[in-house]
Amino acid sequence: MPDRADFTLSQGLRVPPLGRRLRLGMVGGGRGAIVGPWHRHGIWLSGQWDIVAGALSGNAERAAVSAADWCIPADRAHSDYRVMAQTEAARDDGIEAVTICTPNNSHFDIARTFLEAGIDVILDKPMTITNDEAAALVALAAGQGRMLAVTYPYIHHAMIRQARAMIAAGAIGTIRQVLVEYVQDWATAPDDPDNGSVAWRRDPARVGRTSVTGDIGTHAYHLLHHVTGLDAAAVRADFHLCGGATAMEDTAFLKLRLTNGAPAQIWVTQAAPGNYCGLRLRVFGDKGGIEWDQEHPERLHVNRLDAAEQDIIRGQGAGMLPEAARLTHLPRGHGEALTDAWANLYSEIGIAMAAARAGIDLPEGLVMFPDGRDGLAGVRFMNACADSAEAGSDWVALAA
Repeated sequence: MPDRADFTLSQGLRVPPLGRRLRLGMVGGGRGAIVGPWHRHGIWLSGQWDIVAGALSGNAERAAVSAADWCIPADRAHSDYRVMAQTEAARDDGIEAVTICTPNNSHFDIARTFLEAGIDVILDKPMTITNDEAAALVALAAGQGRMLAVTYPYIHHAMIRQARAMIAAGAIGTIRQVLVEYVQDWATAPDDPDNGSVAWRRDPARVGRTSVTGDIGTHAYHLLHHVTGLDAAAVRADFHLCGGATAMEDTAFLKLRLTNGAPAQIWVTQAAPGNYCGLRLRVFGDKGGIEWDQEHPERLHVNRLDAAEQDIIRGQGAGMLPEAARLTHLPRGHGEALTDAWANLYSEIGIAMAAARAGIDLPEGLVMFPDGRDGLAGVRFMNACADSAEAGSDWVALAA
C-alpha cells in the first residue's frame, strides 16, 4: 500500500498515486448532450480515471450508441442507472465512482442510488433543486462513508488558485467589495423547441425555481466564495427576461451582503449579444484589487494602491505561488484553458478518492475540490435568490 509520501504530487497532478487509474462510471452525458464531452475530455486528460461503465441515456438505443463512442464494453452499458448501480456494486472490478450529468431534478435520486450502493459520487451543479434534498445527500454521503463532489471547474484554473492564495496572504488587504459577472448570448433569440438541452433548462419541474441563476449563477457564486473565502449572509435578486420569449429568467442582478459585511454584486445573463462565456471576477480590498477573466484565463491582473499595475501569467516561477503552480502543466506560451481546468478538477477529485481508498489522510491543502458542502451552499444560494425575486426583490438571509 502506498505511504503518505506517495501523495505529495511530486510526479505531478496527473499521475495516479495508486499506480493505477480509478474505475469511473457515467450517468447522462451521452451523444447530443452539451456537457458530456467537457466531462469526458477532462476525465481522460486528468490521467486518474478509466471510464468503464455508463448509463449515458435513458433511451436504450442512444445509450448503446453513446457507450460505443466512449469504448465502454456492451455488458457494462445500460439505459437504467438503477441496474447499473446494482450491477457495478456486485462486481469485483466495479466502478469506484460515478459522474452524474443529467437534468437537475434527477440528481437526488441518482446520487442516492449510487451512494447507497457504496459508490462515490461526482455531481453536476446545481447539486439538487431543493435545500432539503441537498442536505440529505450530504448526510447520506457522510453516513455511508463515501465521497460527494460537485463539478465547479472554474476554480481549477491555475490563476484562480493564484488569486485565492494571494488574497489569503493579504495581498490586497481586507476585502471591501466583489463583482462577478457571467455573460452569455445564446438565449437572445427565442428558444428552439426541438433543442432538448435547452428545453429542460426552461422547465421548472426539471430545473428548479431558477434558470440562469441555477445554471451559471451558481458558478459565479462558488467562484466568489472560493477566491475570497467569504459567503453571502443575505441576497437581493432581480430576475428579468431580456432575450427571446422563455418560460423562466434569462438574466439576474444579484446583490449580496458578504459575511464580513462587504457588498458584492453578481450579474448573470444568457441574453447579451456578442458575449460568449464572459465569466469575470473583480475583488477589491483596502490595499489593492485582483481581476480575472475566464476568456483570458492565463492572466491575473493585480492593482495595488499607489503602486504599478502587475500582470501575472500562468506558468512556472515569475510570481506563481505553489498552490497555482501545482495546477500548471505547460510552460508559458503553450496555452492551458478550460479543458485543463476540467482535468485539474478530475485530478484533484481522483487523488482525494484514491487516498481515501488507501486509508491515507492527505496533507491539508494538498488538493481541493468542491464537495457536498459546496453543493449545498449553491442550492441554498439559488433558492434564496428565488425567494427574493418572488418577494419583490426583498433581502433574504441565507441559512448558515
